[in-house]
Amino acid sequence: MGRRILNDALRTMVNADRRGNATARLQPISGVMVSFLNIMKHRGYIKNFEVIDLHRVGKINVELHGRIKDCKALTYRQDLRAKEIEQYRVRMLPTRQWGYVVITTPNGVLDHEEAIRQNVGGQVLGYFH
Repeated sequence: MGRRILNDALRTMVNADRRGNATARLQPISGVMVSFLNIMKHRGYIKNFEVIDLHRVGKINVELHGRIKDCKALTYRQDLRAKEIEQYRVRMLPTRQWGYVVITTPNGVLDHEEAIRQNVGGQVLGYFH
């Protein structure tokens, strides 16, 4: 169920970005979603986000940049070893210049560049470009 929540939230952001909206409201939320948004913020795909009322159902307000072309969460579990990450990235992302694969690892939720740098594998959460 957690991956479905993440996928719905990411699709909401993509749709709001395509309509030209400056913000998107995501509900319900999860800890993995917050980690995914932190990676997107660090890489410059969103401006900022604010978590509202974390202890109940929770909401997140996301300020969009207008850079998101596509953003998806995988609903099935895809395990990757550290040496397989680059092949997976080439297969899933449209070009080498932009886009990130997000992986949950024993070291936390990381993008593919950081996972390769730390030489850890894990399960693919999704990707954005």
